[in-house]
Amino acid sequence: MFQSAPKHSLNEIWKKLPLSQINRSRKIMKKILRFMSVVMLFAAALMAQPVTAQTAAPKTLIVYDGPPGTDQAKLGLAYGIMLKNLLGHFDSNAELLPAQNYVAGKMQAYDATFYMGAYYDNPLPAAFLNDVMTTQKTVVWFKYNLWQLAWNPAYSFSAKFGFSFSGLRGMNAAPTAANPEPGFFDTVGYKGKSFVKYYTFNGATGYVNADPDLGVTSVLDTAKASVIVPVRNPKTGESAPYILRSGNLWYVADMPFSYIGPRDRYLVLTDVLHDMLGVSHAESHQAMVRLEDVGAMVSVSAMKTLTDYMYGKKIPFSIAMIPRYVDALGVYNGNVPLTVPLSQATNLKTAVNYALTRGAEVVMHGYTHQYSNIANGNTGVSGDDYEFWNIVANSPVAEDSAAWALGRLNAGKTELASNGYTPVAWETPHYHASALTSKVTPQAFNTTYQRVVYFTADQPNFYAATGRDFGVGQIFPYVIKKDYYGQRIIPENLGNIEYETTDGFYSWQDIVTNADYAKVVRDGYASFFFHPFWLEPAFAVPGYQDFQNTINGITNLGYTWVAASKAQ
Repeated sequence: MFQSAPKHSLNEIWKKLPLSQINRSRKIMKKILRFMSVVMLFAAALMAQPVTAQTAAPKTLIVYDGPPGTDQAKLGLAYGIMLKNLLGHFDSNAELLPAQNYVAGKMQAYDATFYMGAYYDNPLPAAFLNDVMTTQKTVVWFKYNLWQLAWNPAYSFSAKFGFSFSGLRGMNAAPTAANPEPGFFDTVGYKGKSFVKYYTFNGATGYVNADPDLGVTSVLDTAKASVIVPVRNPKTGESAPYILRSGNLWYVADMPFSYIGPRDRYLVLTDVLHDMLGVSHAESHQAMVRLEDVGAMVSVSAMKTLTDYMYGKKIPFSIAMIPRYVDALGVYNGNVPLTVPLSQATNLKTAVNYALTRGAEVVMHGYTHQYSNIANGNTGVSGDDYEFWNIVANSPVAEDSAAWALGRLNAGKTELASNGYTPVAWETPHYHASALTSKVTPQAFNTTYQRVVYFTADQPNFYAATGRDFGVGQIFPYVIKKDYYGQRIIPENLGNIEYETTDGFYSWQDIVTNADYAKVVRDGYASFFFHPFWLEPAFAVPGYQDFQNTINGITNLGYTWVAASKAQ
């Protein structure tokens, strides 16, 4: 799905994890980025200093490590894109700038400058370092290279900011088969919850999936610096600052965009961004639910059962509707290819029409939710396969272009409209589309409702020796008013119930726990989806009961259910 990256010079390692995918025949799962969604490398006290509320949209600059001629030249850009997306929640259209292109005084034109320290010992321009030391504007520094200021006596860093930088800490020891979990600073405490960074070790191969590096700082003068969020090393009992602030300077001790997930320290950053920017958002927690992969072969009985339940609870909901059903290879039709236009999809229209009078809204979920006459990931059947990405080759499809993508988007809208349906949002099949497709989506839809894959190039080359491109998946805890591709995004951040045992199990309790963690974000959503086919007797699973438990669990956490069209 995503392209994994090579080892970093400090042995930081990326893990490849696919985006969501599941089908009706149970041959493929929707793996919802439970504990991370990025495939590359990789909180308790609030601020002591007062925050001045930002009244206008903040103007922001993202300076990222992008040293040309290296095999990770796009790493910093990928992280910068992810931060830019989050800043879109605050109406900020951030400028992205490679560190080597920074010129003296530039940060003075911005309310806040973020430096993405993604590349170890990347030489930073003197103009940038000097401006960090002298500006009165907000500066947020992530992870690496703070030592270029803190250890240079010419800057008198500790005297000015009241804290010191002692160095990097990684694993407590090298993991072995006998000691597979030696530990590191992996537990970030925030608002009474512990956000544990992802870690796995394969004893047979010696391969570690983790981002253990942490920049260790110490407060020297509490009148100048304070720990905003702590991080613990459970194996040693040590504690260190995870987010530290001294006046206008913030330091984040790692890169919270590596291995993100619904219970990761990434959520801590999404909330603390309010304070970094001085933007006041009232405490508000809303919930959304979406019925997924609803196409021509949907069970009317299952849809009616779910609809009646939510109607009785006065819960609005969305239906991810696939306008045109295609079984390109005849997998479910005796090896005879089958296409069912919406005009002939009696079951689908019966189920949707019933739901629309009971609080439902339509979301367009692809045009056919499959690609051409091939098995693009699974069967070639609508709901099973990717539509806007060649998942077999991990590349854009052969026809990929703005015109081709827009043509499919408009064809789907036309098919819906000719049958009396108006979608309130778009959802990309399996959340995975080419950069060109994502860029044209706002021309057809005002809103997308999903997670998103972002690329560091429109035509990514994942296999180049240098200048490697990245595809990164990102989840959002709140509405993004404008992302890197110009999309307005309403979130799906909790995942979905799964019963597969060969490739994972995700219970209703997992979904509710994710919702509990999402409440640390002051305006965080609890948004999940559910496949109606889990109600079908052939699967022999407690789908309906688990769906009800999920709804009740999220409601009991204090969330208010809203329609997708009302998300703010």
